[in-house]
Amino acid sequence: MKSFLIILCVFFTSISIAQQTDYVDFISVDAGLEFVPENKEIKLRAKYTFKILKAVDSIYLDAKNTYHYELHDSSFKGGIHFSGKDKIVVRSDNFEVGKTYNFTLISFSRPKKAMYFTKQNNDNQIWTQGQGKYTSNWLPSIDDVNDKIEFDISITYPNGYEALANGKLIDKQVGDSLTIWKYDMKKPMSSYLVAIAIGKYNKKTETSKSGIPLEYYYYPEDSLKVEPTYRYSKQMFDFLEEEIGFAYPWQNYKQVPVHDFLYSGMENTSLTIFSDAFVVDSIGFNDRNYVSVNAHELAHQWFGDLVTAKSGEHHWLQEGFATYYALLAERDIFGDDYFYFKLLESVLDLSRQDLTGKGTSLLDAKASSLTFYQRGAFVLHALKAKVGDAVFKKAVKNYLTKYQFGSVETKDFIAEVQRLHGKSLTSFVNYWIVSKDFPYEQAFELLKRQSVFVNEYAIVDCEAKSSKCAEQLKYYISDEAKAKIISQVPDLVTADTFKNGLKVRQAISQHVTKIPESLKTEYESLLDDKSYITIESALYNLWTNFPLDHAKYLSKTRDVIGFSDKNVRLLWIVLNLNTPYYEADNKRELFNELKQYTGEAYNADLRMSAFNYLKLMKSCDDDCKLNLENAKSHHNWRLVKFAKELSEQLEEKKD
Repeated sequence: MKSFLIILCVFFTSISIAQQTDYVDFISVDAGLEFVPENKEIKLRAKYTFKILKAVDSIYLDAKNTYHYELHDSSFKGGIHFSGKDKIVVRSDNFEVGKTYNFTLISFSRPKKAMYFTKQNNDNQIWTQGQGKYTSNWLPSIDDVNDKIEFDISITYPNGYEALANGKLIDKQVGDSLTIWKYDMKKPMSSYLVAIAIGKYNKKTETSKSGIPLEYYYYPEDSLKVEPTYRYSKQMFDFLEEEIGFAYPWQNYKQVPVHDFLYSGMENTSLTIFSDAFVVDSIGFNDRNYVSVNAHELAHQWFGDLVTAKSGEHHWLQEGFATYYALLAERDIFGDDYFYFKLLESVLDLSRQDLTGKGTSLLDAKASSLTFYQRGAFVLHALKAKVGDAVFKKAVKNYLTKYQFGSVETKDFIAEVQRLHGKSLTSFVNYWIVSKDFPYEQAFELLKRQSVFVNEYAIVDCEAKSSKCAEQLKYYISDEAKAKIISQVPDLVTADTFKNGLKVRQAISQHVTKIPESLKTEYESLLDDKSYITIESALYNLWTNFPLDHAKYLSKTRDVIGFSDKNVRLLWIVLNLNTPYYEADNKRELFNELKQYTGEAYNADLRMSAFNYLKLMKSCDDDCKLNLENAKSHHNWRLVKFAKELSEQLEEKKD
């Protein structure tokens, strides 16, 4: 028996190195999930169908944290003979090349990653995040992104909840206490894109020009936030289908917000999951809306989901494309100036990255997000400028058509462009893609040739306090250019400057921190702006500059909450607590309210803000410290890192 295990281990290692995809093609997984939320446990029954491509006597599934499994109903003689670390190995002496087989696996697991059991308003919420080869934490599957599989998911969960998964809902059975949802996918995808989301949701539905159902999910209490949250969704979908020139490849498109998501959003095939921090009202839309994330994750349905990079070295083919096409969709909404300003911001950010020595080639698997996203997007913009719009668009369509439901490398895309362009792109690739340094000057010159707006913005530079700056602030230049002047020389702001739009007034609130008595009335008007960022900054600056008017400012902003992190409300509480003679509120109740926001019932951003305020007030008591300790085991890595660092800081001060 020992010799058999050694032989199997040797074979298992060799097939892993040689890529199982060369030997076995997993065709489909039909998975049924049942949950025990209180134990964070899953019972899975899944049927796997696969085809033997080359002679082999063992196949494997990636399976992390599976503590019990059984093999049933196999169409071959054999079984599970060995389970290595994070692997389930199925062996048979009867596998025949070219033949298709199947088996059913029953397993139990308590996922440590990829599936998260949370609470939203005291209701259960379960959601997944599989990117990074994590789906195998809850669904035995193939982590290799190059193995595309058709995943059909059914979910059994208590009544009163909505359960979502990739694909089309083809059946829903409501029993006395449990509901079964069954979803069908028609096409294959990588396992990291498999997703589920369960929670208390309502739904709004639209239909694209091409007939694709667009489903927008929201918490029942957020019915008034549906329009600003999902604003422009249909317009962007229709635009991208036309701009890309390749029909949306999936049956429908669903979007769902979840509590304390790890990132801004995730492009799971036909089911984007995004952070509920982007669920905003009409005022919040002006500051922190979902449009850019929405467009980015939607573009991924083609770039990443339909055509997937073979390895991290080519990751920019997903993130760069998604970033660029998101910008094109936003350009269709907000105009050319917005588009070029975003590209200019990318150029400036990339140049700063190079100056700090952190710049890398676009083909470096360990490159930063800034490189993969922003540099990748700008490379596409520069390539389009070089070969022309028509060639670029045709090449993208050909690229998607040729490699649909497959995997690619950078050379595959470049070959399609070069073939239509008719000239070598080797120097372009070496200069823009392979080189470690980002060609900042060439990128900047390209934008200046394309945009009057960029030229105007570049000309404005008031760090040397030129006499022209005061005049420029009066003239008809862009709001972005005026905001730049205000950030550099805030004392140039006059009463007339307040007559500008939202962006300029926001810049005033953020950079004019010492308020002249002559501007007091105009500055107070910022508290009426449709911007939670402006209100927060203006409230703090007014309260700091005019002590005799504390009560007036607190009364004015009493009912303003702000974003989901309650940015204005938290500041208001702290200012109230630090206004000794303002007796309109019970100070103890306000302090307890501030402290309760550090608890696990609230989102990570709100908790971090509350902790920070308590630290500044030197008022993180035992209850606060207990919540801080609990935060160290949270699933959100940002909160965990914050909690550990703050704990160390509090300990240092105590010493």
